[in-house]
Amino acid sequence: MKILVAEPLAPAALDLLRAQPGWDVVVADPKTYAPHLADCDALLVRSAVKVTKEVLAQAPKLRIIGRAGVGVDNVDLPEATAAGVLVMNTPGGNAVSVAEHTLALMLSMARSVPQASASTKAGKWEKKKFLGNELRGKTLGIIGLGSIGREVVKRAKPFEMEIVGHDPYVSPQTASDLGVELLPLEELYKRSDYITLHVAFTPETDRMLNAKAFSMMKPGARIVNCARGELVDEADLQAALENGKIAGAALDVFLKEPPGELALFQQENLLATPHIAGSTEEAQEIVGIRIVEQMVEYLKNGVALAAVNMPALSAEQYRALGPYAHLAERLGLFLIHIATGNVHTIRFIYQGRLADNNTQLLRNAGLAGVISRSLEYRANVVNSMQIATQRGFRVAEQREPGDGGMSCIRMELVTDAGSFSATGAVVLDNPRLIQVEGIACEATLAGNLLYSRNQDVPGVIGYLGTTLGKNGINIASFALGRQDESARKPAETLMALAIIQTDQPVTDDVINQLLQNPAMKVVRRVLIS
Repeated sequence: MKILVAEPLAPAALDLLRAQPGWDVVVADPKTYAPHLADCDALLVRSAVKVTKEVLAQAPKLRIIGRAGVGVDNVDLPEATAAGVLVMNTPGGNAVSVAEHTLALMLSMARSVPQASASTKAGKWEKKKFLGNELRGKTLGIIGLGSIGREVVKRAKPFEMEIVGHDPYVSPQTASDLGVELLPLEELYKRSDYITLHVAFTPETDRMLNAKAFSMMKPGARIVNCARGELVDEADLQAALENGKIAGAALDVFLKEPPGELALFQQENLLATPHIAGSTEEAQEIVGIRIVEQMVEYLKNGVALAAVNMPALSAEQYRALGPYAHLAERLGLFLIHIATGNVHTIRFIYQGRLADNNTQLLRNAGLAGVISRSLEYRANVVNSMQIATQRGFRVAEQREPGDGGMSCIRMELVTDAGSFSATGAVVLDNPRLIQVEGIACEATLAGNLLYSRNQDVPGVIGYLGTTLGKNGINIASFALGRQDESARKPAETLMALAIIQTDQPVTDDVINQLLQNPAMKVVRRVLIS
């Protein structure tokens, strides 16, 4: 078996590879690896080598690509999947390094370490100028309680900080076990002395720290961002630093990297580092050893750990379950868009002949849909159950077999705010929504969707169409449903819902306009790509 190492790897990781009997380990670099592709079984890369369709075409025997690191932007995942090549990475391998850098930046801000160092080196002795603050007794707000956020918790606790957190994808019990008080985002802003970001970049987190967010924070709050540059509006941050609303900020990531000359850099109360939070000798060795261990496990035992693309299925299995796995993932994604509160239980009900099958693939696909929006890397059918367990979710399955009728999947998300459900089926090989919150409504599960729930009174449909139209949003399809009369309680108004597919995404401003109608109770934007 030939293993091609195309980029530098920690010596301990190379020793582990070479210790495997019968393995031919070829060590190359990004400029010299290509001639070895023709007969290699496994390819190990970091970030410099771009594994494109053309590269894959040169490697007909390739079975696995190992990425020593988290991001897999340098690997063409669809092409790798089409070629039957498993791709795996090492999520969380640098979590401790990023967490330590986060604490280092917090301490540097609290004690003005960079400024004091520069002053002293310049021959000054400004003891009074650099009066600092302790971390003890301060409130730390952690946005995102994944692997890195949890490591920050562990390291902040010895400083006797009060820790609050926000993460819709972590159960309240898990947060409690960590010693973290879960809060709505606005409340976290109001209470925190320090705020640190550890979330993925999604449409919801894009520029999440902006002028509005800064206005909610207590005077003198400090910001740390070691996650993604897109999470912070740099112009709004500059304004908040200038007017004193924010006492300090420390950024390891930027909208553009390298950022060049930024006006933001003129702020004395800003610390900046060049995306080095995860760059330690220990982290590099950990991810190297971890990816080798994972590749050995797969190549010797067929066990795929931390896979980031769809595992290979037989043609028969894919024909039977593939369309329903696709449906389950989209149902999960739809539900996590419309649900509120922190999820603690995810329930699957399989109906019809589908209930007689092995539903592990369907369960994992549905979990991937629920979870993937909160991660830096995409959850899939290989890793979703493991992630759900780590996040403290309870996963339950129920079967309602039947010989006749349509095979359906019903998913329910139970949160601390209530229960949310949706049922779907495969119609003409396409995933379709057939029921939401107990209301029958047949709709697409693709593209830009707008979900609304309203009182069943005259004028609502017209209001929806008019509001979208005046904002230049074109309607591609419009599905309606309303509560069954028998489900209505005395003196209650029937409820109805609409699922609208639009050519353009619906903005927050348009959602706010829709909610001005008193009959509109819930409006959610849903993106299913």
